[in-house]
This record gives sequence, structure tokens and C-alpha cells, in this order.
Amino acid sequence: MLPWDHNSFYHRLLMKHLPTGCGQVLDVGCGSGAFAARLAERADRVDAIDRSPTMIDRAQRRVPDNVTCNLADVLESPPLPDSYDAIFSISTLHHMNLTDALPVLADALRPGGTLAAIALPKTDLRREWPIELAATVTHHALGGFFYARKLLGYQNTYPTGPAEDSMPMVLAPPLTTRDVRSTAGALLPGCRVRRLLFWRYLLTWQKPL
Repeated sequence: MLPWDHNSFYHRLLMKHLPTGCGQVLDVGCGSGAFAARLAERADRVDAIDRSPTMIDRAQRRVPDNVTCNLADVLESPPLPDSYDAIFSISTLHHMNLTDALPVLADALRPGGTLAAIALPKTDLRREWPIELAATVTHHALGGFFYARKLLGYQNTYPTGPAEDSMPMVLAPPLTTRDVRSTAGALLPGCRVRRLLFWRYLLTWQKPL
């Protein structure tokens, strides 16, 4: 396994969508809490939720005091309406039915709030073969570079998070980038979905005022 993580790689991209002066933020599928801790540096309060007790335990041990970690399923225990200035999610949306998840997240946003989520698309070689090829080549090139840096004693820029066998795994996400764009567009008018290089897509939406 190459010593770097695609989810960590896109933390910086997601942070660009955090509104200035953000009060309350929700991190859906927080895992071990790495991104929640990063959000806490620029937001007043962060609620971090995950369905895995092990991940919540790990997150609680690494996040600062302005992060609250909760064992929860966002679909089974929806947040209160108009609760958050921003909602983020990393590699979680493809575990859920978008037609169920997106309305719940949209309802939890305050007017003007931002939703930004990164998830895995289903492989669509007919439409996306150039980016699939570029991703494979670049993934291994960067992996070799980071491995060489590790041998020289440098800290890993995009460390791999702790693995947990109890976490849900979706090796074949149900929707292509095109499918996500169509489904999300019908549910959240004005949302944007774009394919990212390393086997992820980015969905962003701002709730109307």
C-alpha cells in the first residue's frame, strides 16, 4: 500500500468551502476526527458524527474542546432544521441513498449555509477514461515521492487514517459522477458536482437565503 491517503489529500480543497466567520459546523462520517479537528481551527463549534463506535472513540481522543463527537446515523437521527452554517462529509455519501441523504442535509443548513461533500463515484470508463488513466499514473508517482520523503525522515503530508474492519466498505459505489450530478441537481437546484482526479467527486451547494 502506498503511504498516502486520498481523503486527506482533499482536506485542503474542502476547507476552501468553509464560510468566513463560521459558527456551527457538522462533519458527517467524521471517522477518526482528522478533518473535524481541522474544521475546529476556523469554526466556533463542530459536531462530528459517525456510525462506528470505534471511530467515535478515536475521534474523541484527537479533537479539541470545541468539537462534539456523537455516535449517530444522520438518516436515523436527522439534525434539527436550520442548525448549521456549513455541513461537510468525506467518503460517506456513497454509503447512502442520495435521495434520502441530501434533503436531510439541506434541511439542517441555515439559509445561506454551505454543503460540501467528497465521495466515491462508480467507475465510468466510457466517459471518464482519461481521468482514470491520469489518476492511476499520478497516484503511483505521488506515492513513490511520498515514500521517498518518508525514508528521508520527512512527515507524511497526507497520512493514511487508521483502518477499521467494522467500517462499511463500498467497493462498487452505485452512482457515476454523471448520475450524482443528475440526482443531486433535481434535489438541490444550483448544486455543483465535479469529478476529482483521485477517484472522488466533489458536491457543493449553497442554501438559498
